[in-house]
Amino acid sequence: MSTIAPGTTVHFTIKAVPAEDRRKQTLLRLMRMNSGVQGALNRLKRERLRSGNRRCARAGRIWLARERCTRVVFVEPGATFSVRMTPQIAADVKSVERYLTAKAG
Repeated sequence: MSTIAPGTTVHFTIKAVPAEDRRKQTLLRLMRMNSGVQGALNRLKRERLRSGNRRCARAGRIWLARERCTRVVFVEPGATFSVRMTPQIAADVKSVERYLTAKAG
């Protein structure tokens, strides 16, 4: 995967789930960079701001109890995502490349 030029869009498919939590978190972070996932997260964030947060009086002021963020992507074999390769994410991709298959497109 080191031959992928920066600026190209790459389609990844997860071929195995890593046993280490830090590798799973890296894959989740890469999967959340997909534009479709970002749109879903933004829509959920707007809805959460409108109706999901609870406001209550606490210590003489309004307290906001925030709702947890919704999980949109999951690390499982066969899951696919596309990201634009940049030098900033090259190290992340290299650290989890044994769990991914890549196809430039």
